[in-house]
Amino acid sequence: MDAERPKQYLMLAGATVLEHAIRPLLAHSRIEGIMVMLAADDEFWPTLPLASAPRVQTALGGAARQHSVLNGLVALESKAGPEDWILVHDGARPCLGTDELDTLMAAVEHDQVGGLLAVPVADTLKRADETGLRCEATLERKALWSAQTPQMFRYRLLRSALERALAQGVDVTDEAAAVEFMGHRPRLVRGSSRNIKITGRDDLILAEALLRSAVK
Repeated sequence: MDAERPKQYLMLAGATVLEHAIRPLLAHSRIEGIMVMLAADDEFWPTLPLASAPRVQTALGGAARQHSVLNGLVALESKAGPEDWILVHDGARPCLGTDELDTLMAAVEHDQVGGLLAVPVADTLKRADETGLRCEATLERKALWSAQTPQMFRYRLLRSALERALAQGVDVTDEAAAVEFMGHRPRLVRGSSRNIKITGRDDLILAEALLRSAVK
């Protein structure tokens, strides 16, 4: 981002990216609490109004997403039952809609494994050659989906999956991948293309437009 602060604390439509990401969860009647994972040197979180919200807790994150999520689960050990549902959301996704959240819950709450929001890949996909500069092949996109968050799994399954992946040195880039490593097949729940992840500055411009259009 080449910014003066982490991207989740950049301003967007009158609030930080992180505040926009948390608000739909905080407003949902079925979500009992929220755990925000923070870096040890985070100086921005205490300045946010959400930092004092009664249902919001914090814990220290880790070197990568899988470490942070596991740290959060460990911090919830005394509060979450083995079969309680855990939703893992990315603090860099500020445009999650209530409809998508409701859709995910309705689709997954009786599922034996759990699932995640995702959207079918629309673009033609190319695989680069060893130089990274030329196309080697065009990939079949028919069965490909782009994973989003939240991802929703039961506490015991998700914690076991992450612990096993870490113990065996398997690098998983999302919670579904850890559950897949356990031999399960998480459910794909069609989300929205509006639920974008902030990666570069162009994403901030798009997210700003999406958030402002949502309140009109």
